[in-house]
Amino acid sequence: MGRDVFEASPAARAVFEAADDALGTTLGTPLSEICFEGPEAELRRTEIQQPAILTTSIALLRSLEEAVGPLDPAYVGGHSLGEYTALVAAGALDFEDAVRTVNLRGRLMQEAVADGAGAMAAVLGVAPEIVTDACRLTAAQTGGVVTPANFNSPRQTVISGAVDAVAAACVRARELGAKKTVSLPVSAPFHCALMKPAAEKLDVELGRLVFSDAKPPIITNVEAEPNSDAARIPALLREQVTAPVRFSDMVARMKSLGVDRFLEVGPGRVLSGLIARIERRARRANFSSLAELDEVREFVAGTVSETEA
Repeated sequence: MGRDVFEASPAARAVFEAADDALGTTLGTPLSEICFEGPEAELRRTEIQQPAILTTSIALLRSLEEAVGPLDPAYVGGHSLGEYTALVAAGALDFEDAVRTVNLRGRLMQEAVADGAGAMAAVLGVAPEIVTDACRLTAAQTGGVVTPANFNSPRQTVISGAVDAVAAACVRARELGAKKTVSLPVSAPFHCALMKPAAEKLDVELGRLVFSDAKPPIITNVEAEPNSDAARIPALLREQVTAPVRFSDMVARMKSLGVDRFLEVGPGRVLSGLIARIERRARRANFSSLAELDEVREFVAGTVSETEA
């Protein structure tokens, strides 16, 4: 993860080195070494995965800026953890503070629920309102926690909560018309009420951080509205831990604000695929490795009409 930009870009190398310095001996092994050499099981631990994805994303962003100059987006946004990347990109949070915070965020989320007690599942092929109803009815019937966690697209909603309640909500969603439900291999039930202990502990750390006004504004996960106000950021990040990620609404809101091109920066192409399902006419591109640099350079320059996710 990120080795190609680390080796080719001084700006990216500086990001990985800053992450290693910021985390010190917290992980036992430098984050860059885990990113480049694994093992994969170690990278999947959420307290390592979160800073690893953040660091790789910012390294890619800095290498892209090094190659093409300032990007000057109208808005920035991210999905869950990606909101921290957006904060760094918008100059609202120092990178070193961000990487330490998401390491803590991952650890607190993992500790909030006992192993095997929580679950998440994707519900496919049905409107988010139907999924919300399935969760509400199941929670009322079983007394268990189950709620929408990610509104990913008009036909894909991820739910989260207690194991039995999530399983029952999947059955109810299929009865209400869902084409398919898929259990997700996650380490904890993110973005639901079971994460309240993590949110409360993270709030203490967020209160210690120094935030700046976001330039450009960030389309937030919680509200799906632009925010530039530094004073509002800590509360939004705290609420994000237990609230659903409104990604579909975020993309639709950016579209309503005049955005017609989306550039995904970071490992993978998941968000571009979701954007294609939310706003089919939106132009989009990915920058997840140096192999994509020429294509992204043209996209940033406005000479590419569309790229397929």
